[in-house]
Amino acid sequence: MAKDYALTGGTGRDAVRQGLSNPSWFRPDVDRAAIRKLMQKSDGPALRDTIIWLGIMALCAIIGVMLWPSWWSAPFWLVYGVFYGSGSDSRWHECGHNTAFKSAWMNSVVYHIASFMIMRNPIVWRASHTRHHTDTIVVGRDPEIVAMRPPDLGRLALNFFGILDSYQLMARMLLHASGRLHPDEANYVRETDVARVYLVARVWLVTYAVTLGAAVGLGSILPLMIIGLPRLYGAWHHVMTGLLQHLGLAENVSDHRLNTRTVLMNPVSRFIYLNMNYHIEHHMFTMVPYYRLPDLHDLIKHDLPPPEPSIFAAYRRLVPVLCRQLKYQDAVIVPELPDGAKPYRAEVEKLRPNAV
Repeated sequence: MAKDYALTGGTGRDAVRQGLSNPSWFRPDVDRAAIRKLMQKSDGPALRDTIIWLGIMALCAIIGVMLWPSWWSAPFWLVYGVFYGSGSDSRWHECGHNTAFKSAWMNSVVYHIASFMIMRNPIVWRASHTRHHTDTIVVGRDPEIVAMRPPDLGRLALNFFGILDSYQLMARMLLHASGRLHPDEANYVRETDVARVYLVARVWLVTYAVTLGAAVGLGSILPLMIIGLPRLYGAWHHVMTGLLQHLGLAENVSDHRLNTRTVLMNPVSRFIYLNMNYHIEHHMFTMVPYYRLPDLHDLIKHDLPPPEPSIFAAYRRLVPVLCRQLKYQDAVIVPELPDGAKPYRAEVEKLRPNAV
């Protein structure tokens, strides 16, 4: 029988009663002075990366418009789409943590721009992501579990094109614009923030309506190629990398080494993803900026499972587990630790019989 992942169901209440919610997460023994040094933020790296990100988008959009409707414009729209529909995901994430820039206003500006691109209400999703870090992959508590067990492989495939995800986010935007929250959101959005949720949704809805009106008026989808459609056809990269964060790993544990994955990636993917491939490290020390995560990895890797050597290698290990979960939903990957690493907590023993 499928588990109840709803935040309003009995599973979440059981998780609280069992002490699974807001656990004392494992952290490796590490020099606190070294961690404090890595937590130091700077405007420079994030400003550079933001200029490159937006600059590439602007250049591709200008060339795409100039070459429209020729097929010669297609490569530029493809690049624009990836930076719009996937690059926004990591920028939303990092600026939501307020770690990308040292200047708070810079984090706020980029956070709101990226939130619009990825169609995630900035107030709702800041609260959602806070819960995700507090109760990472705790069933009935974490609102950001992307694949339940048994996994819906068809849904995952469709989201490589942003289809179901964008539909759900648009429906949520309409709900917010009408002055209502989804019942799950009421579990983590503060009452004092609700009015801002509705305001943002209404501003966004007007923006999309104007864009759609421009497309109808011009008799062309060109305005939608700049705003809206890239969220669909450019989503594949953020889905490809995002699924590797936690999928196939343990639920309801208090050690990020059991429920989170680090994957080594090529420089282009790392730029689009803003080093979130170092995902165990990020969950253990959330205040370390993305540009310092490789250094954090080097500092604590003696206590972490070896990272997957590539995106391909990670999926080669993950896909058989997902297929196994279709028939046996408790199948799970239990990563091996290097010699000398601090052992997993005793909760790992309940996972061993189901390890694949």
